[in-house]
Amino acid sequence: MISKVEASFRKTKCVARFILWVAPAAGLLLGLIVAPALRAQVTNGKKPELPPPFASKSATNPAQEGKPSQGFLPTVPDGFKINVFAADFKGPRWMLIAPNGDIFLADTAAGKVVVLRDPQHSGSAQQNEVFVSGLNGPYGIVFHDDYVYVGDTDALLRFKYDPKTSKRQGEAEHLMDLPTGGHSTRSLSLSPDGKHLLIGIGSKSNIDIESDSRRGAITICDFDGKNARLYATGIRNATGIGLEPTTKILWISVNERDGLGNDLPPDYFTSVKDGTFFGWPYSYIGDNVDPRVKPQKPELVAKAIVPDVLLGAHRAPLQFAFYTGNQFPASYHGGAFLAEHGSWNRSPRAGYQVVFVPFKDGKPSGDPTPFLTGLVPDPNKSEVYGRPVGVVETTDGSLLVSDDMAGTVYRISVAK
Repeated sequence: MISKVEASFRKTKCVARFILWVAPAAGLLLGLIVAPALRAQVTNGKKPELPPPFASKSATNPAQEGKPSQGFLPTVPDGFKINVFAADFKGPRWMLIAPNGDIFLADTAAGKVVVLRDPQHSGSAQQNEVFVSGLNGPYGIVFHDDYVYVGDTDALLRFKYDPKTSKRQGEAEHLMDLPTGGHSTRSLSLSPDGKHLLIGIGSKSNIDIESDSRRGAITICDFDGKNARLYATGIRNATGIGLEPTTKILWISVNERDGLGNDLPPDYFTSVKDGTFFGWPYSYIGDNVDPRVKPQKPELVAKAIVPDVLLGAHRAPLQFAFYTGNQFPASYHGGAFLAEHGSWNRSPRAGYQVVFVPFKDGKPSGDPTPFLTGLVPDPNKSEVYGRPVGVVETTDGSLLVSDDMAGTVYRISVAK
């Protein structure tokens, strides 16, 4: 079914791009027409209709890096342009804008964090400096006072730095050991009150009941790593976490479990409050019980929250960014751009794109629609041209997207 969807988008991309440029809400209508049965959708807290477990066969379908034509670039809607901002990384992932406007990038596979700058506003990085190297799978980055916090796969670290020059002023300060194995990303965010740090730690397994309660959960701690406790639980892998800028409410993007079929369960993007539970491993998308998990805990399942936005199954959502700039059309203001790394266990494959979720008054106001596409030439084959990971808005209102397969950071701006 997905192959027909992808073909439909290719055949009508000119129309779709125009719709997305003029009014993303109209683009949502197009998404409803061509989307698969289990479409990306806003739930408004209501339990959606899902297929039963094992209604379709699970697949092992990893992507293989393709060989696009020279000068290849992903596709963006009409009215926008895309270019290579920086390249030749080993595995660029999480990005964050420093208080001085510099771009901090976790080159996870290289074990380092780099600083990118474009002082002449040329549209590409003219400076690429190593902030720190020798790390173990760095991912999440947060700034607070004169420190840069980094989520290494096995530790929470911080580095004293000069906020004016982005120069590191000391060695790593080890704040907390983190569990290893399984999901390796350690996402970071400030807490809604700005007085604490939040750490997203994925599960070690698909559906096992974890011995370490920090796994499949979000931990909150002081800025020195002390007084750590669980903030939200039942979250298999919160690979993206961050605050909605107007409400300061925490939002997360979550990779759900595998093995229940092509379209089950959906990955999701949702707001989170202190003390909430989202079901994993006992249930998914509210109180839908996973029959494979024994023993069950019905008292927990009864408390499981239905996420705000369903993205579709096996999309592998990673980092997201709320758009607060003025460069893009007004219809994009306040909405969220979210990277979907793409499926390895679905046939046809899905994801491998950046989607846009419109927001109004700090809440999602429409279903997700594709924004950056073109990385999957044929969803029924193994070849892909990239896998988006990080998304961040720069000081000039353009959007940067990191791709850890292509080793590239792309820049998306309004065409002039």
